[in-house]
Amino acid sequence: MENPFEIINERLKNIENLLENIYSNIGRKETNIITSKIMDIEQLTNYLGVSKSHIYKLTSSHTIPHSKRGKRLYFDKETINTWVLENKIWTQDDIEKQASDYLIKKGKHF
Repeated sequence: MENPFEIINERLKNIENLLENIYSNIGRKETNIITSKIMDIEQLTNYLGVSKSHIYKLTSSHTIPHSKRGKRLYFDKETINTWVLENKIWTQDDIEKQASDYLIKKGKHF
C-alpha cells in the first residue's frame, strides 16, 4: 500500500506547478487582450482589406474613428466593427416590413 503522505505531496507538487503556469501566463494574456483590441494602421489595412492611403484619407477627413499618439494612429477593433456596420443597406423585405409596421402602428391599413 502506498504512503498517503507521498500521494498528498505529489498532488501538492502538481497544484504548485499549475499555479506557477497560471501566474506566468497572466501577464501574457492581459497583453494579448489589449493588443487584440487595438490595431495599428497595418493591422487595420489587413483587417478591412483597404490601402494605407485610403485609411489616411479617412482619418484626415475624420470619417473613421481613431486615436493618435504622436505620429502613430491606433484603432479600437470594436469601434471599427460598429463603424463598418452602421451604414446598413436595408433589403426590400426589411423596408416592406418597416412600412407595414409603421402603418399598423398608425392604425391605417393598406
